[in-house]
Amino acid sequence: MPFQPVHQEKLAKGVVRQIELLILRGLLRPGERLPSERDLAERMGVSRPSLREAIADLEARELLVSRAGSGVYVADMLQSTFPKALIELFATHDEAVFDYVSFRRDLEGMAAERAARFGSETDLKVIEAVFSKMEEAHFRQHAADEAALDAEFHLAIIEASHNIVMLHTMRVMFDLLKAGVFYNRQQLFRQCTTRDTLLEQHRAIHLAIQARDPKAAREAAEAHMTYVETVLDDLRKADKHEGIAQLRYKYAVERG
Repeated sequence: MPFQPVHQEKLAKGVVRQIELLILRGLLRPGERLPSERDLAERMGVSRPSLREAIADLEARELLVSRAGSGVYVADMLQSTFPKALIELFATHDEAVFDYVSFRRDLEGMAAERAARFGSETDLKVIEAVFSKMEEAHFRQHAADEAALDAEFHLAIIEASHNIVMLHTMRVMFDLLKAGVFYNRQQLFRQCTTRDTLLEQHRAIHLAIQARDPKAAREAAEAHMTYVETVLDDLRKADKHEGIAQLRYKYAVERG
């Protein structure tokens, strides 16, 4: 008969499984420090030798990394997602910027639709809290905070979509955006009218999700990203025109 004796799962394996799921579900983020060995062993109800065995397993598979005198951290897997040469290409070609926006429009439309359908009540409270902070930053006219909260708002929606692959894909995309690889988010906040429009677009996405209206949530998210694309295109044209105008001015001055 093909039956085998049943053994209780090793504690170390249970620890590995739990940490794997926390990373997979996005609850432990790249670069995040784990609690101290003693604290973590107490929280998980395992011995410190079992915990060390689990940590060693996760480090061997490059999910965790130890830093001398600092602790154990979730590995920053962004570094292995795109080669440095490709990231530099992204940063130096406008085509990549607009492909990035198009990519986000498709995924964020889907994320908003899923958030309206599958998001828990707590998920929706998180989205509401982030949007409230964005409103406050807007009224304080603090463009840097508003730009940072813009990304946080979109990530909260993606988390509420409860799609693990989408979550990790978009976290990588937002990390590159934060690093200025695709564009500087603060560019979008240069004009007051643009900032007002962006806030109202985020409000529309927020309200559709809170109303549990998947169709309206998708449409609002897609309309927002289409507007972002238009603004970025206008900014690039304005910068190009300014460069030409400066050449004309310089030439006019030289001619006297």
